[in-house]
Amino acid sequence: MNVFTQKLEALTQAGLKRALPNISHEGKWIIADKRRMLNFSSNDYLGLAADQRLQREFLQKMLENEPLVNPLTSSSSRLLTGNFPIYQELEQLIANRFSREAALLFNSGYHANIGILPALADKNTLVLADKLVHASLIDGIRLAGVSFYRYQHNNLEHLTQLLTKYATQFERIIIVTESIFSMDGDIAPLAELVALKKVFSNQCQVMLYVDEAHAIGAYGEQGLGMAEVFDCIAEIDFLVGTFGKALASVGAYLVCDQLIKDYLINSMRPLIFSTALPPLNVAWTAFLFQQLPELQAKRTHLAYLSDRLKQAVQQKNDYPLQTQSCIIPFVVGENEQAVQKAKYLQQQGFYCLPIRPPTVPKGMARIRLSLTADLAEDELNQLIACL
Repeated sequence: MNVFTQKLEALTQAGLKRALPNISHEGKWIIADKRRMLNFSSNDYLGLAADQRLQREFLQKMLENEPLVNPLTSSSSRLLTGNFPIYQELEQLIANRFSREAALLFNSGYHANIGILPALADKNTLVLADKLVHASLIDGIRLAGVSFYRYQHNNLEHLTQLLTKYATQFERIIIVTESIFSMDGDIAPLAELVALKKVFSNQCQVMLYVDEAHAIGAYGEQGLGMAEVFDCIAEIDFLVGTFGKALASVGAYLVCDQLIKDYLINSMRPLIFSTALPPLNVAWTAFLFQQLPELQAKRTHLAYLSDRLKQAVQQKNDYPLQTQSCIIPFVVGENEQAVQKAKYLQQQGFYCLPIRPPTVPKGMARIRLSLTADLAEDELNQLIACL
């Protein structure tokens, strides 16, 4: 038997085989198997992805330009002929909003996380990463080929122990975390991480890398994420975020010092050797990013829905919830249980999906309930009644 066939059969037996879903979209609804279901599995946290008013306004604005100044392809890397003015305009907009020197765009959050650390880290660098950081960050650390340890999730005592042990052995230590973790919805103690960075900076250069993929747009008075909430934007050396979730677009960014930006332009392989994003997409991102301060009502509604669902899930679930965000895990245990629970919820009209190992630990398979601001309270109540 072919080795790939064997491995796929093993995944099937373990209840871990994945397949691309055959679905279509109608705003907050998913159509699958001739069934129309409310989407509780999206990362469209502000509900902007299907906002036709915003789409029409943007497209009308683009069509006013003759010829089209933001075409459908860049046809090149930014370092060759693909550096359209809109890229620099968006980078300046982001830098200004964050009150930092510079910002740099990437094709995706994955591109950012597999490229930044390998470009910046060397044999004199130690990376200390939260145990639950995203796979893209783990891949980036591995590609960097540097010494690294994964500290216990959000455990400042363990991180302090590692810093105490290694601060004098390396020229540079980079602490790596997410701000909102995508499986449990809990939040990193950013203020305390900044304080630790300052404590040990007299022994070596300590830098902080924070991935705000699940926070940008959805949190903060200006929608600038948990770094804004904790008032520590200026203290984070590498502040990464994506446009493909709350910002309903594509791509990613890094907020940093100008020196870091210049160095990455000269050393980061995913940036140097990738065709740049289509300028039209970048213009759409810039258009939405400009809207962020005016979307506080959506953020408030999202927070209200999140609190309601968290309370309901905690009553119906033995697993102690750590979530402080719009990501609420409903842990059921074994893989087959999660698959069957998801099927049941879909039959009731809710597009909920099972999350299984290796994405989560063995025995912790779950339904990852992800909320968006365009859900109505009565729609959420219907889901709660089916849990």
